[in-house]
Amino acid sequence: MIVTGLLQEARIAAGPGMAVICSSSDPRQLRALLTVFDPTTIRGVISFGVAGGLDPSLKSGDVVVATEVMAGDARWLAGLSLNETLLSRFALGRRRVVRGGLAGVEEVVMARARKAALRSVTGAAAVDMESDIAADYATKAGLPFAALRVISDPADRTLPALAKAAIKPNGDIDLRKILKGVVRNPRLLRALVSTGIDFNRALKSLRGCRGFLLGGESFIPADL
Repeated sequence: MIVTGLLQEARIAAGPGMAVICSSSDPRQLRALLTVFDPTTIRGVISFGVAGGLDPSLKSGDVVVATEVMAGDARWLAGLSLNETLLSRFALGRRRVVRGGLAGVEEVVMARARKAALRSVTGAAAVDMESDIAADYATKAGLPFAALRVISDPADRTLPALAKAAIKPNGDIDLRKILKGVVRNPRLLRALVSTGIDFNRALKSLRGCRGFLLGGESFIPADL
């Protein structure tokens, strides 16, 4: 099963034999969806999508393969890891691939200062709203878990407030709402353009990761 937050991520992950869940960037909705999902029908759980950067050295498009996921006092180790051959092949492109922790949160981390604080507390490389829920589900169901996340907004990027409000209930981006916001406040345009460039770069990188979802040969048990 592939767990995503946005419709664009779900579309990239979709394919024959793939069970894909899209949370629409709503942790409560994701928990509800997983409650009715039969774990006996899947072989494992992979959190797949974009993330906010916490490690200042990571840029949009860089890839984080999770070693662990943290949320509050809870911590889950990633029981699967990309094998070294595939990591080396993947890193031949322009993308940087690192192993690191993921921080799980209940809402989008918008401010640069908040990202820095989360980095200081957790030491995580990136932050998202699905990986901790997916890891918890996998652990309780006795299923292997992995997470692969691509940096969209780097650690030094403060997201415009409109970016948080422009997610439709189905997980798609509400372009009409964004345009209306720009009309009301033209000063948002520069920040939105920069955010959009980062997001599109992340999606392009994520498409390059899709091959790792095809078949179990891409993942091997991690040494825990």
